[in-house]
Amino acid sequence: MPITVDIDVMLARRKMSVGELADRVGITPANLAVLKNGRAKAVRFTTLAALCEVLQCQPGDLLRWEAEGTAAE
Repeated sequence: MPITVDIDVMLARRKMSVGELADRVGITPANLAVLKNGRAKAVRFTTLAALCEVLQCQPGDLLRWEAEGTAAE
C-alpha cells in the first residue's frame, strides 16, 4: 500500500508506549496495532485528530505517501 504509517516514530519521539497512547486516544491497543502496522483499511478523522492531539503533531507526521514499489514492505 502506498500509504505508510509512522506512529512508531512519533511514539519514540514522545517516549510513549502503545498502551499509553491507546488509553489517551480512547481506542483499544489491538486497533492501534492494526493502524500502526499498516494493516488498517481506513482511519476516522476523529481518531486521526485524537492521535495528533495526544502526540502533538500534524497528520503528515503520522501518514505519508510512497510511490508503489518504493515502500519497504
